[in-house]
Amino acid sequence: MEQDQKQLVQLLPLLPVLAELGRTEHVTETAELLGVPQSTVSRALARASAVVGTELLVRDGRGVRLTPAARTLLPYIEQALTAFQAGLDLVRDESDVVRGRISLSFQHTFGEAALPLLISAFRTRHPGAAFTLSQGARNACLDELASGESDLALTAPVAPPGRNLSSATLYREPLRLVVHHSHPLAAQPSARLADIRADPFVALGPGYGMRSLTDALFREAGYRPRIAFESQDSHTVRGLVSAGLGVSILPPGGDAPGRTVSPETGNLGWVEVPLDSALAFREVGLSWRRRKPGSEPVPVRLFRDLVVTEGPGLLAGLVRQRSR
Repeated sequence: MEQDQKQLVQLLPLLPVLAELGRTEHVTETAELLGVPQSTVSRALARASAVVGTELLVRDGRGVRLTPAARTLLPYIEQALTAFQAGLDLVRDESDVVRGRISLSFQHTFGEAALPLLISAFRTRHPGAAFTLSQGARNACLDELASGESDLALTAPVAPPGRNLSSATLYREPLRLVVHHSHPLAAQPSARLADIRADPFVALGPGYGMRSLTDALFREAGYRPRIAFESQDSHTVRGLVSAGLGVSILPPGGDAPGRTVSPETGNLGWVEVPLDSALAFREVGLSWRRRKPGSEPVPVRLFRDLVVTEGPGLLAGLVRQRSR
């Protein structure tokens, strides 16, 4: 370690004492203000003078006064302490997230893997972070965001940015045709929308993100599907398809077929088939309300920043696994 660095290491613990001495110019008063024995202040002063190589204070009656060398150093000492205090305040502000609460709306399809992965990454850094979670249809999630009931919304399709809304895309994943394991298309490498024109369709209800995507797919194909069932979650949709009650279009489930096929399970089971369509994908993203500078709660800002900057990397492996 170089000599200058050694001097800094020796002086750093003494800076608060020197700064206070510079203000009071009285050893006893400085000791009382710092809550230390007077002898501690005297020894600190002696050590600092020895390290610097010149006297910093001289006695003047019952008090002390700064030497010219000390008056030169004092502004730098106060500047260093002020800068450190600012950094310390920032760290404490960010650690206040343990007492903060983040309100998040999300679609049902993200509750099993994507959202838990993001929250887990955040809680690793801020173990005391609290979340209020609300799951529902895409429209309901965005309505909660607009009304202020939630701070953030995880949806697909991603909400387009607007005057009071900001959004960021996190990842894209394919949409798959989901059919009963005995369906003629189950063994095919891909399928077209025209191939299921005569099949009953199991859909998510109006207002759900997947419903808007499937509606767009069928518009491109030039026909309306024959909807046999409408559900409020993808698990029920897969269950109905597994029972042979129709076909559907969903994001990858990641573990097709969905259940071991056997007489004991009622011959239930579903298979995912890639769709031959340029529109067969969905983009997942995070949305948040634009606020006045400085008005966004620190916990919300920290979680949003993590999701936007690190979320795509955190979720990449999950997306690859589910899309195989």
